[in-house]
Amino acid sequence: MTFATQMEAARNNVITKEMEVVAQKEGIPAEDLRKLVAQGKAIIPCNKKHRALDPNGVGASLRTKINVNLGTSRDMKDMDAEMAKVDSAVSMGAEAIMDLSSYGDTRKFRRKLTADCPAIIGTVPIYDAVVYYHKPLIKITTEEWLDIVRMHAEDGVDFMTIHCGINRETAAKFKRNKRMMNIVSRGGSIIFAWMEMTGKENPFFEHFDDILEICREYDVTLSLGDACRPGSLADGTDASQIEELITLGELTERAWAKDVQVMIEGPGHMPMNQIAANMEIQKTLCHGAPFYVLGPIVTDIAPGYDHITSAIGGAIAAQNGAAFLCYVTPAEHLRLPDVDDVKEGIIATRIAAHAADIAKGIPGAEDWDDAMSRARHKLDWEQMFDLAIDPEKARAYRASSMPQKEDTCSMCGNFCAVKNMNRILDGEIVSIFDE
Repeated sequence: MTFATQMEAARNNVITKEMEVVAQKEGIPAEDLRKLVAQGKAIIPCNKKHRALDPNGVGASLRTKINVNLGTSRDMKDMDAEMAKVDSAVSMGAEAIMDLSSYGDTRKFRRKLTADCPAIIGTVPIYDAVVYYHKPLIKITTEEWLDIVRMHAEDGVDFMTIHCGINRETAAKFKRNKRMMNIVSRGGSIIFAWMEMTGKENPFFEHFDDILEICREYDVTLSLGDACRPGSLADGTDASQIEELITLGELTERAWAKDVQVMIEGPGHMPMNQIAANMEIQKTLCHGAPFYVLGPIVTDIAPGYDHITSAIGGAIAAQNGAAFLCYVTPAEHLRLPDVDDVKEGIIATRIAAHAADIAKGIPGAEDWDDAMSRARHKLDWEQMFDLAIDPEKARAYRASSMPQKEDTCSMCGNFCAVKNMNRILDGEIVSIFDE
C-alpha cells in the first residue's frame, strides 16, 4: 500500500526507506524513529519529486541539524555564485539549504537545486510570488499566492515556510502592542502589508486547508513561519510573538489531522535568559513539533560577528529542545554573504549544534571529542587535524607559526604541559630549559 506522506506511513506502522536511512544515520532503531514521526515529534522532509535527496530527520531527540540560507537578490544576482555556496555548504555538512532568492529566474535555480542537491531544500513562496508575478504587491490575488505554493511543491522542494500565523486578528494585536523593531521577517512584512492594503485575510491562513492538500499530495513539510519573531532584544517574548505561536499550535493540529509533517519557526533576537523558557512554551503550545530557530541572536551590538552571537543562542536553544538551527553569517544585517561568510556561518552553527547534542545526551555525540582528546594526549598533530571541524583552518594556523620542536606548539614550546606530563609519568626526566 502506498501512503501519501511519511507521517501517514508511520501512523500505519510502516517503516519507509527514508525512515530506514535516517534511523541508520542517527544510530537508533527504525521503529523508534517511526513512532516519533507518527507523533509529529520528528520529521523527514522529503518531497516525492526531489530525486537527489539524501534524507535526514529533524527532531529534538535526534542530532541537531543545520540549515543554510542563500539565494539571489537584486544587488547580487549571480546564480553560479549561489550554486558555489550550495556545493560548499553540502561539503561542510549542512543538512538543509533554504533558497531565499528574490531576483532573476528563481524557478530555474530552484529546479536545479531539487535536481542535483542531496540536502533538504526549503523555500519561502511569499518571496517568489513577488518576483514571479512582477506586479505591485496590492495586485497579487489570493489565488495567485496559493498557486505559487503549488508551483514550489511541483518543483520538488522538501519544506516551505508559510507565514500563516499572522492573520488579521494577530495583526491587530501587533498594532496595539508597539515594538522597537516592528516586523523583521521579510515574508511577515510582505503579507502584513498586503493585508493592510487590501483589507483581506491572510490567504495562507484563510486557505490553510488548501495548502494542506498540496503538501499532502507531494509530502511537503510545512515550516510554519514566525512573521512576528523578535528582531531586537527589547521585543523578545512579547505579546505578538506569543499570540502568533498560539495560532501556529492550532494550525499544527490541523496539519497533523491530514498527515502533513510540520515544524515551527522561532526567534530571532532574544536575551539568553529567555531562551529556555521560549523552548518550553513552544513545546507546550505546539505539541512537541520540531522547533526551527534563527539563532537566537543574543545581543544586538555585534554586526560582523553575528555568527558568534547566533551560535551562543543556538547552542542554548538546541540544548533546551530546538531541533533545527538556521545558520547566521558574519554578513547578517550587512549584506548578502559570500562563500567565506557561508563557511564561517556553517562552522559556527555546527559547533553550536554539536555542543548541544553533547549536552542533551545524544548517543555517540561525545565520541568525536573523546577521539580529539586522545589525539591531543599523544600530541598527534595529523590526527588532530583530521578530527577538527575545520581541518584546513587548523592546519593553516599551525603552519603559520611552526615551533622549534615539532612535538609542541609555538605558544608553550618546552613548557607544554601535555608533553611534560607524558614524560614524567613515563619515568623520564623533565628539565625544560636544558632540553
